[in-house]
Amino acid sequence: MNRYLYDGTPEGLLAAAAFIIAEEADPEGVSLAERENTLFEEGRFIAPDPQIAETFFNRLRREAPDAASTFYFFTLAEKDGLDTSLLRYLALSFRYGDRVNGNLTHPAVRDVVTISRKVSRELHRFKGILRFEKLRDGAYLARMEPDHNILQPLALHFSKRLRAEDWFIYDVCRRTAARWHRGVLQLGAIEQFTAPALSEEEKKIQALWQGFFRSIAIPDRRNPRMQRSGMPMKYWKYLTEQPGGSINRGRLKQ
Repeated sequence: MNRYLYDGTPEGLLAAAAFIIAEEADPEGVSLAERENTLFEEGRFIAPDPQIAETFFNRLRREAPDAASTFYFFTLAEKDGLDTSLLRYLALSFRYGDRVNGNLTHPAVRDVVTISRKVSRELHRFKGILRFEKLRDGAYLARMEPDHNILQPLALHFSKRLRAEDWFIYDVCRRTAARWHRGVLQLGAIEQFTAPALSEEEKKIQALWQGFFRSIAIPDRRNPRMQRSGMPMKYWKYLTEQPGGSINRGRLKQ
C-alpha cells in the first residue's frame, strides 16, 4: 500500500488528496497520515499548496456540495487518525457526488459522516443556547466550552444576527475568541482572561430571568433526567437560568 504524508492542516490534506486522486488509479489502496518528522517515518510527503487546495475544494463544492459541507464540519471535529478515511471519502465524493453520504455501509463514509453530523448538531445547538452578557463598556460577551472547534461558523452566524452590536465569543477550552466590532469580524488566540464587569442593566436582567425561571417551575413535576436529556449538563455552566449559570465573569486581553 502506498503511503502519503501531509502537514496536518486542512489545506495540506486537500492538496494531498488532490494529488493522490489525480495520480493513483485506486485511492482505496492508499493511506494518508500527518507527518510526524520522525527518523524512520515512511511515506511520500505532499507539500501544502493553498492554490491547489482551494481549486480542489471549489471543484468539490460544484460537484458535490453536501459532501463539501460534510468535509468542512469534519475538519472542525479535530479528530486524529482518520486521514485515510477522509481521503477515501473525498475520492468517493467525486465518483458518486452527494449520493456518497447515503453509503453508510462503507467504513470511511460512515466515519466521516457520523462525526460531521455531531459537529453540525452542536453548532445548531449553540446558535440557540449561547448567552451574551452586556458588559459595563457596552460590549457583549458570550463564553462557551463546545466539544468541537465551532467558533468560526458560530461567529459568522452572529455577525449576521447581531450586526449593530459589539461582541465577543470566547471558547474557554481552546482559548480562542471571535470579535465583532464596527462591522468587522476578527478571530484569534487569547493571551489572558480575567473577570469583566457586567453592566447594571445586565445584572437586573439576569436577576429577573432567574426569578422568572424559578417561579414557573413546578416542584412536584421536577424531572432532572428529562431536563438533562433536553439540555445536557455540560452546557448548563453558561446558562443564566440554570444552577451555576452566573459564575466567574471574564474580560478578554489580546
